[in-house]
Amino acid sequence: MGQDRDFRLALGSFATGVTVVTARAPDGRLAGLTANSFASVSLDPPLVLWSLSRHAPSCAVLLEASHFAIHVLAEDQHALSVRFATSGADKYAGLDVAEGLGGAPLLSGAAALFECRRRETYDGGDHLIFLAEVERYTHAERAPLLFHRGRYAALQARVA
Repeated sequence: MGQDRDFRLALGSFATGVTVVTARAPDGRLAGLTANSFASVSLDPPLVLWSLSRHAPSCAVLLEASHFAIHVLAEDQHALSVRFATSGADKYAGLDVAEGLGGAPLLSGAAALFECRRRETYDGGDHLIFLAEVERYTHAERAPLLFHRGRYAALQARVA
């Protein structure tokens, strides 16, 4: 087994939530992708971060967009995650989409939604790290969709 593959397996030991990040470039082009590299950074000011492969087809749009929306998916949104993880097809076809801050597309039904203004972008090796200020958010009492060891999972029980 190669070192890259082994490192990836080790990282997969950390269970994460699943997000869909959406954005609109100034010229109207839309981007959307599934990401599990989301983290809180600061409460004051409210900052979050996430990362994106430099080779992702949506990279140009996300670098041009002033705002993006981060949707923390609920456990029943597995199909939405797969849709936005798949290259090629129109990811927004047939979806009920609202317009958020900076024109970012907003999807319905998420466990939480963060509308963010891009603040900084940092070099992260083969990824770019986006630091963003949360300008508006909502959340609902919905169980999250999880990702662990390369597979989707659902929350089974809460530990007291």
